[in-house]
Amino acid sequence: MPLANAQEFSIWINAAWFLGASIVVWIGGVRLTIYVDRISGLTGIGQVFSGMLLLGCITSLPEVANAITAASTGTPALAINNILGSAAINVFLLAIGDGFVRRDALTSVVASPATLMMSVLCMLVLILVAIAITTGDVLLFGVGAWGLALAIVSVVSFWISSGYGQRSPWSVSDEEKGSKMEEGEIDDGGSLSEALWKAALAGAAIFVAGYMLSQTGDALAQQTGLGAGMVGFALIGIATSTPELSTIVQSIRMERYEMAFGQVLGTNFVNLSLIVLTDAAFSGGPVINTLGRFEVLSSLLGAALVGIFMIGLLERRDAVIFRMGYDSFAVIVVFVAGLGALALIQ
Repeated sequence: MPLANAQEFSIWINAAWFLGASIVVWIGGVRLTIYVDRISGLTGIGQVFSGMLLLGCITSLPEVANAITAASTGTPALAINNILGSAAINVFLLAIGDGFVRRDALTSVVASPATLMMSVLCMLVLILVAIAITTGDVLLFGVGAWGLALAIVSVVSFWISSGYGQRSPWSVSDEEKGSKMEEGEIDDGGSLSEALWKAALAGAAIFVAGYMLSQTGDALAQQTGLGAGMVGFALIGIATSTPELSTIVQSIRMERYEMAFGQVLGTNFVNLSLIVLTDAAFSGGPVINTLGRFEVLSSLLGAALVGIFMIGLLERRDAVIFRMGYDSFAVIVVFVAGLGALALIQ
C-alpha cells in the first residue's frame, strides 16, 4: 500500500490499516518494555535513565517520521500539533495507566529525584514553546532560531535529568518502595546482546507501524473533515502515542514505575527537539510563525498536566479516587477540559 497516497483509499481501508498498525505498535511496545527492563538490570543503568533514553527515544520514532513527512509536504502545523499533542497525551496516558493497572496512587511509589527534575525541565520546555509562538521566530542557519533553541534546551534538559539521580544532594528514605527487583539486579531472561537486538527489532517494528499510523491517521482525518489543529493534536497525536501507551501499561504492570515516568518525560524531550527537524524539512520559513493560539494552548496544557503530577510526586500521598491517585484523576479532568477548549478555538 503506497502510504503517501492513503487518501486515495476508502475510509474503511484506511481504518483497517490504522487498526492493524495499532496492534503491531502495541505488541512491539510491550515487548520493548520487557527488553529495556532486561537491559536496565544487566547494565545497572537504572529505571529512570533506561526509560528516558531507551524507551523515550525509540517510542518517539513515529513522531520523527510524521514530522519529516508533514513538513516536507507543506503541512508543518500538522507536525507541530502532533508533537504538542503527543506531549499532553503521553502524560494523560500515564494517568490512564494508573487507573487501569494500579489500585493506589502511582506517584506514591515514585521517589527518584531525577523524576522531579525531569518534570520541572519538561514544564520549562513546554512553556518556552508557548513563548516562542507568541513572540515569533527568525531564520538562523537555515532553521528557526526558536526551533534551534528549543532543541538545545531539550537536549540539555535530557542530559541534566539523566545524571541528576547521582548528583542529587537529597533522596527519599523509602524510594525502594513498590519495586520487585532492585536497580542493577539481573534477571535470567537472556544475555545483554540478545536483549539489545530484540529491542532494536521491536523498535524497527514500532517505527514502520508508527509511520503507517501517522499516514493513515492523516488520511482518516481528511476524510472525516476534522480541523487541521485537532487532526495533529488528537488523532495523529493519539496514533503516534500508541507505543507510549503499551510501554506505560507494561512498565506499571512490571512495577517499573520510575521507568514509566522516565519514558513519558524522556519522550517529550525528544519530541520537542523535533521542532528544529520540522524547520529543516519545511521550505516556507520558521514553522513557529505558522502557529497560533491553538498551539499556545496545546503547549500550556501539556505543561499543566506535568505540573499536576509534580504536585503528586512532591506530596507522595496514597489517596485514591476511582482506583487512581487524585493527581491522575485531575490530569484526566484537565486533559478532557483542555481538549474541549482546543475544539472551540481551532
